[in-house]
Amino acid sequence: MEPQLGLIEQSFNSRYSNWAREALDELPDNFTITDPCISGHPIVFASRGFLKMSGYSRDQVIGRNGRVFQGPNTCRRSVMEIREAIREEREVEINLLNYRKDGTPFWMLFRMTPVFGKDEGRVIHFVAVQVPILRRRQSRRNGGRLCDEILSNSCRREVCSTSSAGVSASDSGCRALEIEEQCEAGDTEKQIAATAIRNILSVLTHYSQSTRRLVCEKRFGPSFVSSSLHISLGRIKQSFVLMDPHLPDIPIVYASDAFLQMTGYARNEVLGHNCRFLDGVDTDPSVLHQIKLSIQAQQACSVRILHYRKDKSSFWNLLHISPVRNATGKIAYFVGVQIEEGSLDRHGLSPEMRQLSVVGSIKVAVRSSSMSSSSSSKSS
Repeated sequence: MEPQLGLIEQSFNSRYSNWAREALDELPDNFTITDPCISGHPIVFASRGFLKMSGYSRDQVIGRNGRVFQGPNTCRRSVMEIREAIREEREVEINLLNYRKDGTPFWMLFRMTPVFGKDEGRVIHFVAVQVPILRRRQSRRNGGRLCDEILSNSCRREVCSTSSAGVSASDSGCRALEIEEQCEAGDTEKQIAATAIRNILSVLTHYSQSTRRLVCEKRFGPSFVSSSLHISLGRIKQSFVLMDPHLPDIPIVYASDAFLQMTGYARNEVLGHNCRFLDGVDTDPSVLHQIKLSIQAQQACSVRILHYRKDKSSFWNLLHISPVRNATGKIAYFVGVQIEEGSLDRHGLSPEMRQLSVVGSIKVAVRSSSMSSSSSSKSS
């Protein structure tokens, strides 16, 4: 068992940075991550929400196959459909009856999606999100008695004395409870699952080893963009970066997709580095000095500076830099918003208004995230 546990530990740690677990644990969703490359396709990560929902501890889950949550009335056809999706390396969404540690059955929407390795091009993990079905669509009556009821956010059947409690659910598929139709997931559950998948994949991508922030992780303390803040920042479609002034050389700790698209750099080439990689032979040193003085004075500044993309092509960057404070009023980051001179805004806003709008959104996100983290620390 020891070699197996070593493989499980390596499965996660070799692909994601040290803070990936902490970032994933901040997500409120119920989910597991499994590795199909290890014998038995074991669970290598289980979220806090999933553990609370199932009643298991992390030690009782890690290294186990998902079949541990199945029971006598789990529909075998549904299980086979999941296995087929794994074999074909595709996504699957299905209603499933599973069991908690105490033996309580509950219906849930099960949505699983493959995670492809950037370097290998093959499936390295599967992410499985479990959303309890909040209400049943129908209810059946037997002899005038209501036999089905909703208990603690799941669909359960209260078996009547006149019902046939001993029917098996193997080959005939789900006949024992006959409640699969009543417990189909609705739009709400499907939306929750879809959002959870997007957020989880976003965190895994951000904290993958190919985007590992060596400066922040190997040498310094807890300075990283939390998953909740990362999700909020991901909704801002402008080109910008967050820089951490508490680390030597003020490295970038977050880069928006628009920034990567504008500059041509990959995320792993940006995170952990100072912004000077955008400078080139014709970048004005006096403008760089102005930026430096503004950061030292903890003040905002706007400049027009010649920057260079990865392919060495130059562009005039209308750059705005501003300090970003957390809920306690302390500076947590500096944000740099980039607008290429000559680019048009679809809403007709001036570059200055666009920059201030982005800075305002980032400040709100950072304050909200720090307030949430503070509340969580106090409650724990």
